[in-house]
Amino acid sequence: MPRQRLRHSSLFRLAVALLALSGLLAAGSSVAAAQGGDRNDVRIIEVSGLLDAVLTDFLISEIDRAEDQGALAIVLQVDSLGSVVDDDRFAELARRLRDSDVQTAFWVGPSGSAAEGGTAELASVVDIVGVAGGSRIGKTGDTSLPADFDPAFGSATERLRDQTVGAREAMDLGIADEPDDALITEIPDGGFIEDPLVAIQSTLPTFLVAIEGYDLVENADGNTVSSVNQEFLKLPITNQLFHTIGSPEITYLFFTGGLALLLFELFTAGVGVAGLLGLLMTLAGTYGLANLPFRTVGVVLLVLAFLAMAVDVQTNLPRAYTVVGLALFLAGTIFLWDGITMSWVTGMVGVVGAGLYAYLGMPTMVRTRFSSPVIGRRWMVGSEGSAVTTISDTEPGEVRLGDARWLATAETGTIAEGDQVTVVGTRGVRLVVDKN
Repeated sequence: MPRQRLRHSSLFRLAVALLALSGLLAAGSSVAAAQGGDRNDVRIIEVSGLLDAVLTDFLISEIDRAEDQGALAIVLQVDSLGSVVDDDRFAELARRLRDSDVQTAFWVGPSGSAAEGGTAELASVVDIVGVAGGSRIGKTGDTSLPADFDPAFGSATERLRDQTVGAREAMDLGIADEPDDALITEIPDGGFIEDPLVAIQSTLPTFLVAIEGYDLVENADGNTVSSVNQEFLKLPITNQLFHTIGSPEITYLFFTGGLALLLFELFTAGVGVAGLLGLLMTLAGTYGLANLPFRTVGVVLLVLAFLAMAVDVQTNLPRAYTVVGLALFLAGTIFLWDGITMSWVTGMVGVVGAGLYAYLGMPTMVRTRFSSPVIGRRWMVGSEGSAVTTISDTEPGEVRLGDARWLATAETGTIAEGDQVTVVGTRGVRLVVDKN
């Protein structure tokens, strides 16, 4: 065998051996990681907005990952006004938190946050609970926990069904854990701290010290740092998009805005950007409705509102049907959600926007679109109608042709209200008429 081939053969065998060795080392490190190894970290997961299917799936997957990788603890950082996930999935999440191999914690924060509804009940199945000063927990409503769970908050369960409590009261009721006396002594003396127990839970770092194995140590620079790694987790951007669309406010705006754009596109005699955008928004709003508790009557009222407004759009003048449509829109906005709330600001934006859309946007668009010299109005020359207002050759007014009203100017002189007229030409976006 030639020497060069021998050298290549030896190099090949050496490369195979190195690859095999690296594979064994990687497998060994993977097993070590799965069994704990050096992974001694705290996973802090943001739970913001309603607890829906997207967020629930993410939490369960992170619990699985934390258990596989031997994390020290999972911390839910909560600012949520309730749960809209189905009972079976909620029960699965509650059991996973209760039976997890790693420590589980529930922190309502930062200050000004809230945990209500089914989300608040998850505090009863974790190992450690904290409420930041200025935050609230409660208003659980009817329980979402399965029958094999004890009452969520013991003797305080009934009290918290319809009301919330703050950090100090949560500790007094046994809902939130009280810090050790040793931790309280570490708070500097000063008049600005009215309640050292609340102060301990008011920031995430001071709450985390309640986790067993989470210690504060002094580094080489003399600064106090955590003895374990902290990993902050949020929904991936794609999941975050669906989670955001699934909020009551965004669903409402997308669904109604999509219907408005579809109606707009219907009267522009074509398919363009508005129609495609309207379709996408309506589909996104429908996705949100599929994941939120809504009343069918509310959706029907909103659809009927646009159908009623469409009647007057055809006549180019807001009249009785527009009033009916706006009344239906207001009723649909009020009765849309079942068991969840939407910001009144969002509802006001929707109602005011619908009013501007019906009284200004659509009539102006129709006049401009179908009175445009680009499309041509010559086919109307010779049409007969009546003057709705006084019209002159210098002051425009309105004429009625069939069921529609149009802006017009007189060819000469003045035409009185009620006079019969004939279209004799066009001038820009206006008709030119003469008295019969």
